[in-house]
This record gives sequence, structure tokens and C-alpha cells, in this order.
Amino acid sequence: MRYLFSTATQPVWGRLAAERTLCAFDFDGTLAPIVERPELAAMREGTRELLGRVAAVYPCVVISGRSREDLLAKLEGVPVVGAVGNHGADGAVETGEWRRVMEAGVAGMEGVWVEDKGASLAVHYRQFAGKAEARKRIASVAAGLVGARVYGGKEVVNIVGEDAPHKGTALAAERDRLGCDWVLFVGDDDNDEDAFALQGNTVPVRVGERARSKARFYVKDQTEIDRLLERLAALREPVG
Repeated sequence: MRYLFSTATQPVWGRLAAERTLCAFDFDGTLAPIVERPELAAMREGTRELLGRVAAVYPCVVISGRSREDLLAKLEGVPVVGAVGNHGADGAVETGEWRRVMEAGVAGMEGVWVEDKGASLAVHYRQFAGKAEARKRIASVAAGLVGARVYGGKEVVNIVGEDAPHKGTALAAERDRLGCDWVLFVGDDDNDEDAFALQGNTVPVRVGERARSKARFYVKDQTEIDRLLERLAALREPVG
């Protein structure tokens, strides 16, 4: 992985500025800091302003594990041209029975809870003391779900339909819909790896360096998202 703000990456920035580039972002851990409860997540005001500047000069989308309704509320007032929820799996499956099974399976584990996002589930264990125990229990219960695909995240286990689209599918669809030749995608988690792997003229950026990732570039931490947005905007905004 190469640091996005190194001297060696200057040609990359030049191509992003010159081409028909789609700027795409994850939300939690990327545009907004990770927090204890997902409903409390929010962009810093500076980030919101910078994202608005980027969206004014590039086609800009956000692809999140949140429900689309929830995501739109978090992005209210920012002129993005697309908001994709549930990792791209919106409308793919009903999760009511899965939710009942998972809630019963983790009952009594204080701090472990199931978030139903309509087309996917997120089983959160950030507030549970025994992380390894929580992962083991959640995986054991989820293994019994019929037709489910299960994958991890940052102190969360995600459950979607086994044939459901993923973030890579969603990113390709948004690129094609908007007629873009280049794609910048920024994410921070395991569920962003499918988007990092998108083929073509792509600049996949991970928040936080990680040796085993399909992202080819990284920023050091979530606070550097503002620097990234500032650079993108400045590349296209009129001088003076």
C-alpha cells in the first residue's frame, strides 16, 4: 500500500482531476468517526462542508452498510448523486426470521445487540467485554441461518442474503450509471474489500494501513478524510 499523500502519488491526483471520476465513500469509519452506538454517528461539520464542495465538482456517492433511509438522513443537505444502503443489498431479502434467531441466540449477552436494517442484519458486540467469546457465539448462531452470507467488520458481524449484491457490485453499478471512467473509493473495513477490488481505472483507498487488503493506497486514520476531501475539491475548484 502507498500513502495517498506521498510525493509518488501526485500523478494519481492528476488523473482523478482530469478524468470523469466518480468519488465514492463508505460512511462509518470513513466520512464519520466510529462511535459506540451507530445512531450517534455523524460527520464533523468540517467534513460535511468539504464533502459538499467535492460533490459540487465531481459525481459523488456514498455506499454504506446502513439502511438507505438512515444514510440519507445522515447526508441531509449534501448534494451527493447517489446513496446506497445495506452494502448494496437493499431489497434483496427479508430478515425478520434471521433477526429472531440471532436475538434468541445472543440473549443474556449484555452489550450484544442486533440491528435490523431491512435487507441485512448487523450484530454489534463493541460494548461486550469478551470480544472473542462474542464473535464465537455470533458465528455459531449465524451458521444455522438458511440462505445467509456472514462476514465481519469492526466489532460487528454482518448478515446478508447469500446471493445479495455487495459494495463492489454497487460501486460498479454507480460507475456505469453515471458514465464515469475513473473511480476513487474510500473505505475502512472488511466489508469494503469487494469495492477495493473493483477492476478498471480505480483508486482504492483504505482508512488505516493494512498489509492484507485489496486497497492500493491508504490514509493514516479517519481524521485524514478532511485532508483528502480538501485536496479533491481544490483540484477542480476555480482559483481565485
